[in-house]
Amino acid sequence: MILANLEQKVAVALVSGGIDSPVAVARMLADGWKIHALHASQEPISGPEAENKTLASLQHLNSIYSGLLHQELVVVPVAEALTGFTKGDAHRDYFVHMKRLFQALASLLAMEVGATHILSGENLGQVSSQTLGNMGAVEVASSLPVLRPLLGLDKQEIIAMARALGTYEISVGPEECDALGPKHPTTIANLERLHGNEGGLEGLLEIASKCWQSSRRRPL
Repeated sequence: MILANLEQKVAVALVSGGIDSPVAVARMLADGWKIHALHASQEPISGPEAENKTLASLQHLNSIYSGLLHQELVVVPVAEALTGFTKGDAHRDYFVHMKRLFQALASLLAMEVGATHILSGENLGQVSSQTLGNMGAVEVASSLPVLRPLLGLDKQEIIAMARALGTYEISVGPEECDALGPKHPTTIANLERLHGNEGGLEGLLEIASKCWQSSRRRPL
């Protein structure tokens, strides 16, 4: 029975290169989850730093939690897709569209590896777009339940955890995910509007599938 439960504890983790996501990964690894990591690369909108920080933080965690972290990072280019959300009515929902795309990509990897959950490092209210209303609109883009182990923690608590883990110095630096975002992002997303925006760009699943075709694997 214990072995069966362990076999079911498999998640795809969205790892951005920031401070939060390695802490989320570490918390689930410590609980015995097997983790497959995915990084959505925004090059050339941003530089290679986020991908390199993601890889370095995972390599560090791999040295601590041997055997539970899958030995490769899946990198999916998303820059071209994200530019589609900078036009017209979609721009105010940019961050929600971006995270919905990430959930769709994680779902594709989950189908490939047999994962049961998606793992996110989000925590409530850290940025203006990270609200309950927006998180609900993001979560429905996933085909699986979404784990958010940092949801109720504040930034200083997460930083303290990252320092204790040894990932803080790897991850610290400017966040690059907002380069194309609006000055005043949506705080309560409207699903009908989101679907309409995505439908005008062939639909979320088609957008994700096109990104996935250019995915690559990097060993840890």
